[in-house]
Amino acid sequence: MRIKISNHTIGVDSAPFIIAEMSGNHNQSIDRAFEIVDAAAEAGAHAIKLQTYTADTMTIDKKDGEFYIDDPKSLWHGSSLHDLYKVAYTPWEWHEPLMKRAAAKGIVCFSSPFDFTAVDFLETLNVPCYKVASFENTDIPLIKKVASTGKPIIISTGLATVAEIADAVEAVRSCGNDQIILLKCTSNYPAEPENANVNTIPHMRDLFECEIGLSDHTAGIGVALAAVALGASVVEKHFTLRRADGGVDSEFSLEPDELRALVVESERAAKAPGKITYGPSESEKPSLQFRRTLYVVEAMKAGDVLTEKNLRSIRPGLGISPANLNLALGKKVNRDIERGTPFHWDLIG
Repeated sequence: MRIKISNHTIGVDSAPFIIAEMSGNHNQSIDRAFEIVDAAAEAGAHAIKLQTYTADTMTIDKKDGEFYIDDPKSLWHGSSLHDLYKVAYTPWEWHEPLMKRAAAKGIVCFSSPFDFTAVDFLETLNVPCYKVASFENTDIPLIKKVASTGKPIIISTGLATVAEIADAVEAVRSCGNDQIILLKCTSNYPAEPENANVNTIPHMRDLFECEIGLSDHTAGIGVALAAVALGASVVEKHFTLRRADGGVDSEFSLEPDELRALVVESERAAKAPGKITYGPSESEKPSLQFRRTLYVVEAMKAGDVLTEKNLRSIRPGLGISPANLNLALGKKVNRDIERGTPFHWDLIG
């Protein structure tokens, strides 16, 4: 099924839909947020994505136990969940001006809601679609709330089992909404390429019969291009102006030049798989003339014998295949032959 988001068609026959995820990379500056929107549009991204929550809609203000990030490998080690979300959230009063800025730049703007109040708020802004984040993909009531808007719903599948993904897809379809895009996702921040497992993408497409994309937390664009070559019709990458500026997600975010490269190269990658085929394509046929074939490379008189000296495998490709060299050697030519004549069987016998 092909899905429309604003004036973009999502599907394997269309250019990949590239989403720049702002997340908390605005660093609590609306001016920086405007710059990120502008830079995403300038780089050729098709959409900019926000996140709609507050610290209090995400968790409770508790600074110990499971509410404290004590994993030394985490980018956010030493923060409580509540404090992290206070730093990372996008103020709700920014949403409308950011969406207007995106529209003025010709780029789609939508968001990930994290509770019912966020969905209700985003509906007042008439967003064109919704994203459900990986950690919310088992929140069936939230998924049904989003699906009930009738708008396209993008669901990240990080951490989810096949059964959990099936439950999410069924929840959307039970609301009469079949505009589903699932994103293969590895919920590490940052993620390593060897954990991306993008071979899952064609399997997901067959299993769930919907559009499939990638939400990518690896560095660079290599994993995203591999995903597109395997059929991903959507790519979401975190985006920042400069990683050196810091920010909650800056370490695994693309900078503008990298995003521009992703847009260009993903369009190329989408065209590359093609079909299973052997032999020269129509576009290749003119190159057949550059193959090595057998040529008479010395002037010969009728009755002369073909030898390895006067019959050679060279370019261009107007003679017969070099595979026939031993069959021709030792035979007498039946006419005078100029140097540089392509060899064919009618020259002997």
